[in-house]
Amino acid sequence: MAYHHHHQHEHPGTDTGADTHTHTDIDWAEMAALLESEAELFTPLYERALGWLAKEVTEPGLIVDAGSGPGVIACLFAEVFEGARVVAADGSAPLLERAAERAARYGVGDRFGTLAGELPGVLDELEYPADLLWASRSVHHLGDQRAALAAYAARLAPGGTLAVMEGGLPTRFLPRDIGIGRPGLQARMDAVEADWFTRMRAELPDSVAHTEDWPALLTAVGLHHTRSRTFLLDLPAPADDRVRAHVVERLTRTRDRLSGELDADDRATLDRLLDPADEASLHQRPDVFYLAAHTVHTAVRPV
Repeated sequence: MAYHHHHQHEHPGTDTGADTHTHTDIDWAEMAALLESEAELFTPLYERALGWLAKEVTEPGLIVDAGSGPGVIACLFAEVFEGARVVAADGSAPLLERAAERAARYGVGDRFGTLAGELPGVLDELEYPADLLWASRSVHHLGDQRAALAAYAARLAPGGTLAVMEGGLPTRFLPRDIGIGRPGLQARMDAVEADWFTRMRAELPDSVAHTEDWPALLTAVGLHHTRSRTFLLDLPAPADDRVRAHVVERLTRTRDRLSGELDADDRATLDRLLDPADEASLHQRPDVFYLAAHTVHTAVRPV
């Protein structure tokens, strides 16, 4: 299984914006273009998060992006931290090929490397400990999240920082009452997504249930000086074509994956929202927006 930044399931406190799997065996390579475009949509959020990190992590020598996917954020790291070497690590070799190509296009290829293999074990192949290790919405794809954090912490240099993007709020892209169907559609979809996410976690290899208190988990693996901050992606209505296309793609995948768990009225509403010929559809309505909140938790390895 590959791990990537950007997913399209929503679940309580860990909305992703783009997790598209129907089960835990996902063809990430097939989804590469979608993953890349979604991460690009979220670039303003990532830039703010990296700016926050840069105030605390000064002049890192090695930055590792664990679960890098096609490398959008890894390349941002190379741009923000001009003196650092960046390694993108992921389970999908095709996604890492895209990451390397992206780094070359952005002129940071000379400081950019890739590492293909299962996380977290593949990080044992790093030549040097990391001064900053970033894991964006990928830890929740690993069965034992605490063990994964411990493995990441072990790859840090003394004084190095582990930054984990997990948690936040469910994304919103429509008003509560959209004029068709029963008000509160997205809230009901959130509840279905939450149940799906619980099943997904339970089905992972070596799954262990932990209270998802990320600062406490980071402390439990021997790190200290925990901090958390939430970053917004606020794209107000009327949405431009790129945002509208993203919302359509996201809702289409959600309908295909979860429609059997929604009632008939909500399924009919989804069908109308996704019908380009319907005046009430996402393709035509003026009130489509995009509001997401993602949380970054950091902690430091003792010197």
